[in-house]
Amino acid sequence: MPRYRYQCENCTKIQLIFHLMQDAAPVCQLCDSEEQMKKLLTTPKIVVGETPTTNLEVGDVTNEYIEANREILEQQQEEAKKETYEPS
Repeated sequence: MPRYRYQCENCTKIQLIFHLMQDAAPVCQLCDSEEQMKKLLTTPKIVVGETPTTNLEVGDVTNEYIEANREILEQQQEEAKKETYEPS
């Protein structure tokens, strides 16, 4: 899923948000302002002539990401446990 950088015109914070191209502009996650998010221009990362030095499998890449972000993931897991969800 593509990621986009947005800046809220209300609270002026910049956020990295993942969504599909055809999705509408998101609501600000920090101040809950609707229709205040402005998409920022970004430059793509282009790698020329570089070959990978290691032959990583998908599972290895996933494990590296989890290890690098373990603290954040554990914090999000604790927050999710505290919330109550209503069945739909």
